Amino acid sequence: MTNEKGVKKRVYLYDSVDKELIAMLRTDARTSISTLAKLLHVSRGTVQNRLDRLIDSNAILGFTIRAHDELETDVVKAIMMIEVIGKSTTQVIDKLRGIPQLQKLHTTNGTWDLVAEIITSSLLEFDLVLRDVRTIDGVLNSETSILLRSV
Repeated sequence: MTNEKGVKKRVYLYDSVDKELIAMLRTDARTSISTLAKLLHVSRGTVQNRLDRLIDSNAILGFTIRAHDELETDVVKAIMMIEVIGKSTTQVIDKLRGIPQLQKLHTTNGTWDLVAEIITSSLLEFDLVLRDVRTIDGVLNSETSILLRSV
């Protein structure tokens, strides 16, 4: 595996401490290094080194916030299931990645080939995203559900 400069990168094997560290950061990415070290029963240096390796190896792609649902009243969130024609999945995925309102894209099994998580700022924008997805060559069918509230 090589990085963007063409330098060969060493493959990093993740162990149970790495996985537990990632799980803790998913719960609260603001947790201090000291607190993580105490919870993991390792030194602060160990946590910092592992965190650096997880970032360098792209296991951790970034840190973000999760806002309370009551604060996100001006957004439309939805899940879209997408059926793809034949072997065009790769091309469809490439096109879908160009739509910024698709926050996440997942491959899946069963009737649907892909599941997209959509976030838009209005119903008009949401409608335009649906149209954009449905007009991509290779998209055979889709079904979308607006997420009303988290319970």
